[in-house]
Amino acid sequence: MASPPVILHADMDAFYAAVEQRDDPSLRGKPVIIGGQGRRGVVATASYEARKFGVHSAMPGSRARGLCPQGIFISPRMEAYAEVSEQVQGIFARYTPLIEPLSLDEAFLDVTGSRELFGSGPEIAAAIRRDVQRETQLTVSVGVAASKYVAKVASDLDKPDGLTVVEPGKEEEFLAPLSISRLWGAGRVTQGRLGEAGLRTIGDLQKLTLEQLVEWMGENSGHHFHALAHGIDPRRVEPEREAKSISHECTFEEDLQDGEQCEAVLLEQSEMVGRRLRRNQLKGRIVRLKLRFPPFETITRQRKLPTATDDDLEIFRCAQELFRASWQERPVRLLGVGVAAFAEEEGPQQRGLFADPPDQRNAE
Repeated sequence: MASPPVILHADMDAFYAAVEQRDDPSLRGKPVIIGGQGRRGVVATASYEARKFGVHSAMPGSRARGLCPQGIFISPRMEAYAEVSEQVQGIFARYTPLIEPLSLDEAFLDVTGSRELFGSGPEIAAAIRRDVQRETQLTVSVGVAASKYVAKVASDLDKPDGLTVVEPGKEEEFLAPLSISRLWGAGRVTQGRLGEAGLRTIGDLQKLTLEQLVEWMGENSGHHFHALAHGIDPRRVEPEREAKSISHECTFEEDLQDGEQCEAVLLEQSEMVGRRLRRNQLKGRIVRLKLRFPPFETITRQRKLPTATDDDLEIFRCAQELFRASWQERPVRLLGVGVAAFAEEEGPQQRGLFADPPDQRNAE
């Protein structure tokens, strides 16, 4: 019988803010907030000093200023962050070629085949953390598990600079005491609905049968939450070099209500997608938008461009048009931008742009 896979989720701690504090020692120990400038600006990330005041990523800048008036607001330096990201990705690549970047600051790694060379999953995770700290003066939190979902949850539990290991077969035990908010796709409305039924922890959900969840929540949501509650996630790590598309998406801790704030997020995501396209020497002809409304309604829209592109602004303009045609002034839980149909590819694209999880990011 084959041994279970060994998956790492590596998440740089407050990445943009940490880079700024590293490069400018006068900022160390101070509440640094990246982005959020202007009336409609949105926070990209915040240092842990700012988070103590309740500031978090995707928060409107006006609210961040109200919560933390002493905060130091800094415009993002995306090129600087991209350079550090490439350095960190290079460290990951020493230990495995199976790397699936989610954004500039986090990635899944499949180290199943690396153990004979580098030791166990926890040993590889510890080595990566040491290398990152020594070579970048930054910290990374890592979760180790047999699946992507559990590794992602694990990496978030001991931040910053943490290492959490979930042994195979211990997934249910690990997840049981955690809040249902840890389930991907369980937004505030879903959490409220589950809470009204007395379901407040993942362990509470584990006690329900699949049939009960499907009857109560519907076919898709019932299967989704039943699998996650039991730590089941069969998705494989998909290396970017094999990807049929490049994308970036963000789930917001609080639903965005303002169209201009949503478009500010789309602009940042378009910049990230464009940078990854150029780094991989790719151009695409299809721009796709992913949009989720609470509690769990997700739509995708796409448009074919006349010529392949890797230009940030062209990607953004197309995503912006798709957004304006789809938004209908509803609260927004998730936004994503991606590019597919790369110039060297022929024929229709068989793979969807965005893989689940429904919830990604934001707990840096």
